[in-house]
Amino acid sequence: MRPGALRRLALLLPAVIGLLGAAPAPTLADRLVQLNRATVWTRTAAVPVQFPTFHPQGMVKVGSEFFVSSVEVKQYPARLAGATGGRSPGAGVGHLFRMSADGGLLGQVVLGEGDAYHPGGIDFDGESLWVSVAQYRPDSAAIVYRVDPQTLKATEVLRVADHIGAVSYDRRTRLLQGVSWGGRRFYTWKLTPGGRAGTPKVARNPSSYIDYQDCHGLGGGAMLCSGLADYRSPKGGGLTLGGLEIVKDHRPVWQAPVLLWSPSGRPMTQNPTYVEATATGVRAWFMPDDDRSTLFAYEALTPAN
Repeated sequence: MRPGALRRLALLLPAVIGLLGAAPAPTLADRLVQLNRATVWTRTAAVPVQFPTFHPQGMVKVGSEFFVSSVEVKQYPARLAGATGGRSPGAGVGHLFRMSADGGLLGQVVLGEGDAYHPGGIDFDGESLWVSVAQYRPDSAAIVYRVDPQTLKATEVLRVADHIGAVSYDRRTRLLQGVSWGGRRFYTWKLTPGGRAGTPKVARNPSSYIDYQDCHGLGGGAMLCSGLADYRSPKGGGLTLGGLEIVKDHRPVWQAPVLLWSPSGRPMTQNPTYVEATATGVRAWFMPDDDRSTLFAYEALTPAN
C-alpha cells in the first residue's frame, strides 16, 4: 500500500471505530462467571471494626462507606414442638449500621418489631437500601424496609408470611426479590411506580449446596447470592464451605465455591459479603466474625475479555 493511502487509512480509522462503537466494558456479572474453584484470591485489607457488631448479616458498599445489618440476640430461640418453624420466637434487636472505610461507626438505626428482630442480607439500588427483618425461625414472617442511606429513615414496603433472609431490588425492572430461610424458596414482587407490591411469584430453589445469606442485584433481573453450608462425615470431621451463585428467573445460572476462611475458621462468606468490579477483576468484602469483627477485602484477577 502506498504511503499516502496508509495516511488516509490512519485518518479514517477513528471515525470507523466511532461508527462501530467501542466494545462495552465487562460487567460485574461478566467477571464473576470467570471465577471458579481454582481462582486465586489475594487479601488486600483487614480492617478492625471499631464497635460491637453483634451477629452481622448483610452488607453493601456505597461510595467509600459500608452499611451492615446485624442481629443482637437477647434470647436465642429454643426448639419447641408445635411452634412456628419448630422454635420459640426468642428475643433480640435488629440493627443497621453505617460504617466508614476505617471501621468507624457513622450512624445506626433499629429495625423490626415484636418477634421480627432478625435482619437479613441487604441491597442498594443506587438510591435506597433494602432490608428484610424476619423472625429468627423458618416459615415465619418478615417485614421489608426501604431505607434512606443518608438519614437512615426506614419506610415499610411490605409484610411477608415467611422468613425472608435476604432481599434484592432492581429499580429499572421494579422487581423486588427475596429468598427464604437458607434460600430454599425464591420470591419476586413487581412494585408499582408508587412502591406497592403485588402478589409474589414463588419458586423452589433447585440448588442446595449452600444456604444463601446475602444477595445483591446485578441488573436484568439477576442477583448475586453468597452463603455457606456444613458438610459433616458420620465418622467425624467435615468442612464448612462458602460459595457464590448468580440467580436469574428463580434458577442459579452460575456457581463457584469460595475457598477462603477467616483466622477464626469461619468461611469468609459466613454472612455479610459484597462484591464489586475492579479494572482487572473483582474485589470481595467479607465480615464473617461476630461482635469484634474484621472487614476483609480480597481481590481476584479475571482473564481479559
